[in-house]
Parts: sequence; structure tokens; C-alpha cells
Amino acid sequence: MSLEQPNNPLHGIKLATMLEQLYLEYGWEELGEILNINCFRNNPTYKSSLKFLRKTPWAREKVEKLYLKTMIK
Repeated sequence: MSLEQPNNPLHGIKLATMLEQLYLEYGWEELGEILNINCFRNNPTYKSSLKFLRKTPWAREKVEKLYLKTMIK
């Protein structure tokens, strides 16, 4: 583990990986309901969702929190 982020459970996990695993767990429709983010509600794709999440810190934070809650135990 890097000395820069020794306590960060998301260190080394790519946003694309998080999104893919959340999609497999919930699907677009349920992600849209849980997170209330339009990129998951209106014609969602991996590419468009990743582009939006990379530009929008508050949305990325919601995705990261759900990922931690769902996948990291």
C-alpha cells in the first residue's frame, strides 16, 4: 500500500471498476433510484456515466460511498 494513502480503502480501485461492479450488483435503474443521479436514469452507458462522474465531484463521491457500503466489507 502506498505511503501517501495508507488508510484509503479506495486506493488503487479505478472509477470504471467501481461503476462496473455497482452496475452488475444493481443495474442502471436501481443505481438511478439509490443515488438520484441523472446519468444513471437517462439513457445510461458506461462511457457517458464515467465522463460525467469524472467531471462531477459530488456525484463521484456518492458512487464511492455506495461502492464502499456495497463491496468493501
